[in-house]
Amino acid sequence: MDKIAGNNVPSEGDALFNEENLEWKEIRTEHLVQDEWIDFRRSAYRFPDGTVFEPFYSYSRRDYVVIVASDEEGNYICVRQFRQGIKEVTTEFPAGGIERSDGAEYRTGRSLQTACEDALAAARRELLEETGYVSDNWSHLITVPSNATIADNYAYVFAAENCRRAGGQHLDETEFLNVRKHSSSEIEKLIKNGGFQQAVHIMAWLLAKRA
Repeated sequence: MDKIAGNNVPSEGDALFNEENLEWKEIRTEHLVQDEWIDFRRSAYRFPDGTVFEPFYSYSRRDYVVIVASDEEGNYICVRQFRQGIKEVTTEFPAGGIERSDGAEYRTGRSLQTACEDALAAARRELLEETGYVSDNWSHLITVPSNATIADNYAYVFAAENCRRAGGQHLDETEFLNVRKHSSSEIEKLIKNGGFQQAVHIMAWLLAKRA
């Protein structure tokens, strides 16, 4: 299991966490929206002290990949596209959903190891489709919950080095994006000035620079 530096871990060690009674029990769930894209739920939970509280909202979506891709000159391959959540065009790394080999949606009943076997294939596909680039030098940086508070899907973060152009873009019907290359210093400036607006992508950048 990956551990993030700087976490406040009691001196007694991880065993202390196993002795704590902090887990909530889900006692009622209503599926508000459940289709091929999302399973959005409203739930009631029983707390460790026995009280019940609701509503809590959560959702399941596909796991996805993020690729910190650099070309043979050391420039980083980014994409520009509209994000409806903040209603802005953003600069970010190539990314996309993982098509599960078992044909199912969401994370339910799936191990991290099984999902990881599909993740690299998805990363290769997304890089090629979104940018037209391929790489023979891949490394897995981290697998991390996308948003542990409200979602159960995971982000699989990869670095792809020495990328080379292999063709044009092959975008989905809902994708409208442009490819942009940036130097390391330009990405640092974008992050500092609020122009690189995906939190997991910023984490991916920091991990890639540290690796």
